[in-house]
Amino acid sequence: MIYHLAEATEWEAALREGSYTRSTLGRSLEQEGFVHASSAEQWPVVRRRFYAGVEGPLVLLEIDESLVGAPVVHEVGDPATGETFPHVYGPIPVSAVVATSRLEPPHG
Repeated sequence: MIYHLAEATEWEAALREGSYTRSTLGRSLEQEGFVHASSAEQWPVVRRRFYAGVEGPLVLLEIDESLVGAPVVHEVGDPATGETFPHVYGPIPVSAVVATSRLEPPHG
């Protein structure tokens, strides 16, 4: 499983459209080239570090990589440490999201 933090309004739009196309906070898949994702151990750190200023709820998407249908590439996200993160090179079908959890602020 891989994980992605979505703004609640963006996830609601994906449910209507059938696929999720946001890369990260404030950036689309088209702008970034891939959707940022995390492991189970990484997402809490990502939430604190990058989403602390988000005032609304977030939705944690639990994604089954085998159902995505687009390449999922584990790439170095932090050159200083060599830590890798999963990047999804295409839209994520809502059917690949096997569970969601609503996360209320504060996120930092």
